[in-house]
Amino acid sequence: MFDRALHGVNLTGWLSLESWVTPELFAGTGSLGERGLIYTLGVDIYHDLVNEHRATFITEEDFRLIARRGFNAVRLPVPWYVFGEQGQEIGPYVGCADYVEQALTWAERHGILVLLVLNISPGARDEEIDISSSAHSKREDMLDVLAGLARSYCTSSALFGIEVASDPVAQTRKGLFGISEGIPLHVLRNFYRDAYEAVRAGGGDAPCVVLPDAGAPNAWRSFMAPRRYHGVWLDCHLYHYADQVDATGPAGAASLVDRSRRTLAKAQRSGLPVIVGAWSSALPFADSLMTPEGRVALERVYSAEQIAAFDELPGWFFQTWKTNGHLSGWDSRIALSSFERGMLG
Repeated sequence: MFDRALHGVNLTGWLSLESWVTPELFAGTGSLGERGLIYTLGVDIYHDLVNEHRATFITEEDFRLIARRGFNAVRLPVPWYVFGEQGQEIGPYVGCADYVEQALTWAERHGILVLLVLNISPGARDEEIDISSSAHSKREDMLDVLAGLARSYCTSSALFGIEVASDPVAQTRKGLFGISEGIPLHVLRNFYRDAYEAVRAGGGDAPCVVLPDAGAPNAWRSFMAPRRYHGVWLDCHLYHYADQVDATGPAGAASLVDRSRRTLAKAQRSGLPVIVGAWSSALPFADSLMTPEGRVALERVYSAEQIAAFDELPGWFFQTWKTNGHLSGWDSRIALSSFERGMLG
C-alpha cells in the first residue's frame, strides 16, 4: 500500500492531556486526568489551560522536526469530544476538530502520514466510555465519532487511517475458573465490526481501519478476514517497563526483545498486517551499580534491538514525540537522539 514502512511517533498528550507528558499542568491539583482538573480548577480555568496547551505544545515546527529527524508518520490520539458542540454531549470538555485539520495540513506540507486514534480505552479501569450493548447510546455515540472522523478528514492526502480505540483491555482467563478485569472479547469484536462499517460509511475505502489487539495478540486469528473486509490492520502495544525479568543489563534487555518477537508472531497469525502502535525504551530493572549514563546507553541498545525486531512490519510508532520532563525512555528526542536518520525513516 505504501512505498516504505511507516516509522513514526505518537503525539500523546496534545489534544488530550496526559499528566506524565505535561506534569506541570496538573501540579498542585491532586489530579491525574482531565476530569479531575475540571473538578479542581473549575470549567473556565480548565478551558483556558487546555486552549493554551493545544496552541503551544505541538506546532508546525514539531512536524518539521519530526520529518527532519527521519520519521514519516505520526499517531495522533483524539478525544471522543473532538467535534465539540457539533458532536456528542461533551459536557465541560473542549472540542479540537480545528487542530486535527491543522495537523493534517502540516503533515501534508512535510510529507508525513497521520493515523488518527479515537482516544477511548474500553475495559480499562476508570474508563468513562462503555461500548457494551448495555450502554447502547454511548456505543452509538462512539461509532458516530468514528464516522465523523472519516467523513471530515478522508480527503486529506496525509490521512493514513483511523484506529477505533486507543488502549482497550480485553478480559483474559486466569487459571481454570478466574477471569481478569476488562471487556469481554466478543463485545470488543462486535464493536470492531461496527466501527469498521462506521469508518467505511463516513470515509469510503481509502482509510485503513486499525484495530488494537487489546493485550490479547492471539485472539484475532481469521477475524475480519480480507475476503470480506479490506484495509484492516492490527496494532500491538509493546511496553515492557513493568515486566518481570530474570536478568538485568544486556541479557535482560535481550529477553524483553524476545518477548516482543513472540507477541508479534502471535498477532501475525491473525492474517492481518501488524503494526506496533506504541513502544518505548523504558526498561523494568534498575541496577544499583549502573550509572545514569550507563542506563541511557543500555536503553539505546534496547531500542536498536526493538527496531530490528520490527524490521519486517509495515509500521511502528515510538511513544512519544515529546514530554516536558524529557523522560529518557519515553521522549523520542532523547531516547532516539543517537540514531542515524536511516534507521528511523
